This record gives sequence, structure tokens and C-alpha cells, in this order.
Amino acid sequence: MTALPRIMVAPNGATKTKADHPALPMSLDELTDTARACQTAGAQGLHFHLRTPEGTHLLDSGAYREALAHLSEQVPGMALQITTEAAGIYHPPHQRHVALHSGASLVSVSLREMLRDGAEVAGRFYRNCADAGITVQHICYDREDAEHLTHVLPCEQFENPALQLLFVLGRYTAGQISSPDMLTPFTQWMRSRGIDPDWAVCAFGVGETTALTAAAALGGKMRVGFENSLWHPDGTLAENNAARVADLCAALALS
Repeated sequence: MTALPRIMVAPNGATKTKADHPALPMSLDELTDTARACQTAGAQGLHFHLRTPEGTHLLDSGAYREALAHLSEQVPGMALQITTEAAGIYHPPHQRHVALHSGASLVSVSLREMLRDGAEVAGRFYRNCADAGITVQHICYDREDAEHLTHVLPCEQFENPALQLLFVLGRYTAGQISSPDMLTPFTQWMRSRGIDPDWAVCAFGVGETTALTAAAALGGKMRVGFENSLWHPDGTLAENNAARVADLCAALALS
């Protein structure tokens, strides 16, 4: 099972376009250049989304296989994580197929989206991933999501220190602004359940760096980049994803 990298960059997401930022990578070539620059800036992992030629969100196992092969060659040593995000386009059966048949060893999955087909189907999917050697990072938007994990995951997966979680801060707040205090319900939940998983945080808006460094101080890992924030802590627009990675690394060095 592959552990989460300390810093993972999420450079594009499912819905942002160059209208949001001209340096947001859309094509595989742009994604490759971005990954290379972010690796140089300090990111050890890449969480990436693919797009159709028209620029819309794409979940396709064949396209992911090609992208993974290309990126593995172009950014050796960088952990590569695919998404299964629905983005209002895809449904759980398709998402499960992509997770299981793209050749990815790291997959990001929203528990909320998997539960649309019920806990039994979701639990079977997670067991299938484990059997196939695929490491799922479970996305939790609030403590309720986290609690659902205790009922869906097999006990041996839930209590395994290799369990990968992503806590999302600020997604459903006014203006999508995150802050370190939003992490508290998740850390309290982990303590209450007596688990010590491999967990990370992503955080929306200008509070991204502050929230991520707060998570790091508590032993968490970090996902940074344009999927969640285009801005530095002072409110200025970042030049590109590598600049966001560099800003986070500088903040960590000072903390």
C-alpha cells in the first residue's frame, strides 16, 4: 500500500477553466509541465483530473491509463493519484469502474458519492479495491461523512494505520474560505475512534496555506493547488500551481 506523500498538488479540479486562471492545466501536456514544475517546487504527489477536448471533466479508464503511463515517465518518483469525482456528470457504477480499471494505485473517492448506491455496494467496492492493491483516499467533507466510514468500511480497513483520509475545509462555507478551526471536528473524531490513519487536508480560498500548515503541525499531510485555491495568503493571485506549492513549503519552513 502506497503512503500519501506529504505534499500533493491538485492543479486543476473538475470544473475550473482558463477563464478562472490562464495557467490552469487542461491538456495532458499542460498537466505534465505543471507536474514537473510542482515537483521541483516541493510536491511529491499529483492529484489530477482529465478533460475532454472541449474542456469538460472526463472519467475514462483508458484515458487514465495513457495519462498515468505518460506521467510516470515524465515525472518519475512523483506519486500519481486519480480522481473519481462525479462533477454532476457520472454515476457510482461508472466511478467504481474507473477506480478499478484505470491501472492507478492511488484513487481519491468521495464517500458521499459512493453511498448513493447504498452502504453495502460501497463496502463491497472498497473491499474490491483493497483486493486489487488499490489505495483509496476517502474524502470527508464533515464529521458526519467520517462517521459513515465506521459503518461502511470493513473493520480491518478502518483500523489500519494505512487508511487514507482527506478532510475538506471550507467547501461549503460562505465564499469558500477555510480556516484552521475547521479541522477540529475531524481531529476530535479520530481521537474518539482511537484511530491514527494516514490523513491529509485540502482547504479552499485564501486560507489554504494557513489551514494546511496547521494540519501539518498536527501530523497531517497536505493537498495544495488551483483545484482549491488560486490565491496566496495575502490575497494576491498565484502565478501558477508551482507558486502555491512554493508558498506552502516556505510557510512550513517558518512554522
